[in-house]
Amino acid sequence: MIRKIYDEELVNGQAYSNLHYLCKNIGQRISGSANAQKAVEWGKKLMESYGFDRVFLQPVMVPHWVRGAKEEGEIIKGDKKIKVHIAALGMSVATPKEGITANIIEVQSLKELETLGADVIKGKIVFFNRPFDPRFIETLGAYGAAGDQRFAGPATAAKYGAVGVIVRSLTESLDYYPHTGATLFAKDGVNIPAAAISTIDANTLSTMLKMRSLPAVKFYFKQNCETLPDAPSFNVVGEMKGTENPNKFITVGGHLDSWDLAEGAHDDGTGVMQSVEALRLLKALGYKPKNSIRAVFFMNEENGDRGGLKYAELAAQNKEEHIAAIESDLGGFTPRGFSFDGVAPSLLRNVNNNWGKLLAPYGSEQLVAGGSGTDIEPLKGKSAGVVLIGYIPDSQRYFDVHHTPNDVFENVNKRELELGAASMASLIYLIDQHGFN
Repeated sequence: MIRKIYDEELVNGQAYSNLHYLCKNIGQRISGSANAQKAVEWGKKLMESYGFDRVFLQPVMVPHWVRGAKEEGEIIKGDKKIKVHIAALGMSVATPKEGITANIIEVQSLKELETLGADVIKGKIVFFNRPFDPRFIETLGAYGAAGDQRFAGPATAAKYGAVGVIVRSLTESLDYYPHTGATLFAKDGVNIPAAAISTIDANTLSTMLKMRSLPAVKFYFKQNCETLPDAPSFNVVGEMKGTENPNKFITVGGHLDSWDLAEGAHDDGTGVMQSVEALRLLKALGYKPKNSIRAVFFMNEENGDRGGLKYAELAAQNKEEHIAAIESDLGGFTPRGFSFDGVAPSLLRNVNNNWGKLLAPYGSEQLVAGGSGTDIEPLKGKSAGVVLIGYIPDSQRYFDVHHTPNDVFENVNKRELELGAASMASLIYLIDQHGFN
């Protein structure tokens, strides 16, 4: 059966052509936008065209953040001005109309910021410049280790009187692409403008700050973003009804929303297209599942996780029993395997003993303990016994394009995408047939 799944995908696969439509005909899909709604409507029609037993929408209110007009950034040293590449962080506020110009202070961590305190920070722009740690073999580890400066840096800097924040882009690549992404502000705190700066520009800024020669280095930036009232949106759900256990579910999904700088190809167009393709493959092969299987296009993973929370909430309300949930949100690169979130060591041993040799010929035998995904994580508290699983592709190139203007269809490899879809369909088949015993 697994061989049949791969044959069908590699000969007749539709994930790549579907991704092309999503990226080129719809494009960026930030939550609350007109394009996000277009993607919802197209996604529903796509699932209906495959003849799934049920296709439906789950209404959910989502944040609606708008980037606004073009952003500007400059390093200033006396009469010398060097333009730099910046992108407002998601959920940031705007600068004043004339922008902000201030002295800038470089820090490597939140702890260093707190050590300096308000006496040093007040009235300045804080520049968080901690790079990726290259010692991580899996680059998600480097992202996690560096990420607190983007997630929490602006809110922390605001507490000490900073007037703005610039964050080194979360990537090991040296390029001119600023990497956006969400930042978090305390609801009762002061919000200050925050932007990502490209890694090459970050190095230039850091070098100039270290020169210590007068006049002092200043920084200027301008951005026009705003947060509008929450907007209505939807999760898109396609379902194959189980023949033996119709109220037991295996869910596979990715997030339909994307950041607004590009087409959201790897993040997470590949994930949603692989998810629906997994169901299409099983249906094309005439497979009749024992348990109900769902493909879910979650909405609002990037700046709120409202879709994942709503899906778990409705699952609990409807008394649905989820056996497993699989998420693809690490790009459409060559498949390596799957990570199992919080499972007992005995279950993981069984998975490896029973399925590792079946998936090994296809390069997806890395079955390890680890995280799963933001959209499926809320099921932990809502569906007892659910096993949460993250799809693991090769990670080395993901953060080259993650949250950048370079996350476009042309940077997705057709065969890698298809192999990933087939690996996900294969795991669904094994879970449906054998469970985790």
